[in-house]
Amino acid sequence: MITRHPKQPSLSRITLVTLLLSTLSSWAFAKEKVANPPGTAIPVLDNVISKLEIIDIVTGKRNIIYQELNHFEAPNWSRDGEYILFNKSGRLYKLNIGERQAQVLDTGSRVNNNNDHGLSPDGNYIAISDQTFGDSTIAVLPAQGGEPKQVTTNNPSYWHGWSPDGQSLAYCGERNGNYDIYVIPARGGEEKRLTSTPGLDDGPDYAPDGTIYFNSVRSGLMKIWKMGSDGSNQLQVTSDKTYADWFPHPSPDGKHLVFLSYDSSVTGHPANKQVWLRIMPLDGSKKPQILTKLFGGQGTLNVPSWSPDSTKIAFISYELIEQ
Repeated sequence: MITRHPKQPSLSRITLVTLLLSTLSSWAFAKEKVANPPGTAIPVLDNVISKLEIIDIVTGKRNIIYQELNHFEAPNWSRDGEYILFNKSGRLYKLNIGERQAQVLDTGSRVNNNNDHGLSPDGNYIAISDQTFGDSTIAVLPAQGGEPKQVTTNNPSYWHGWSPDGQSLAYCGERNGNYDIYVIPARGGEEKRLTSTPGLDDGPDYAPDGTIYFNSVRSGLMKIWKMGSDGSNQLQVTSDKTYADWFPHPSPDGKHLVFLSYDSSVTGHPANKQVWLRIMPLDGSKKPQILTKLFGGQGTLNVPSWSPDSTKIAFISYELIEQ
């Protein structure tokens, strides 16, 4: 959803953009009792260029493959490497990388998709988080499009990861005012709660060995953690005080972990901020390194976006323009 802001003729263009950014930040933080609860409606500006980029993790070279004067979010790279999914205005779009053309994907009656979506390990299904009928609900549909089958009955729920065998979904759910990590069979069934600490646990994604990586504010600053697929042995992964870390994504080959970092002074994961993509070996043998710096945040790297060969990452950067 795009919130439109009327022009202020008496203000300069630079002042207007500053005012809009200030309003954005204030609005986004107003209801926070935990750090940016999943599903918090963060207004976006209509004077923004969204850029779908690909970065090589070895060279650091960035390549813009698609852009438009509109707000879109959260790329998923297909398992065959042929296309990338993203969401825009409640719909999913499929971008053919070779042709660089984006077409809406049929999601049946579910037409208010948010930025928590992703493809199954075999590439045959897509998990979505959709708010068409109320709170965010996880559903699964064929990768080619079709009517989704609802998976979660307790909501709001925000999908983030498929298990390596494709049998389970990991997600963040709000239950009785607390946001925790849950898993549920992909076909539907009873959910299992994996975390129970106060505050926000979010962004769970599976490594190839079944380990779940997630971000948690339990240490006082949002950091990356990991645990067994059953919630056991919860351990902190990042610990430096310079950054607040969000949305960890293990590479398909199990060698690297990429995540989104804000300055530690930033609360939550708002849009339109200076952010960094950071990367580290999944075995923890080296400290996180900066992969690139960009203007973005919310929508940049919410969901898994590795290339199938683990050499590149898709992400969204943004550019504000004068009006």
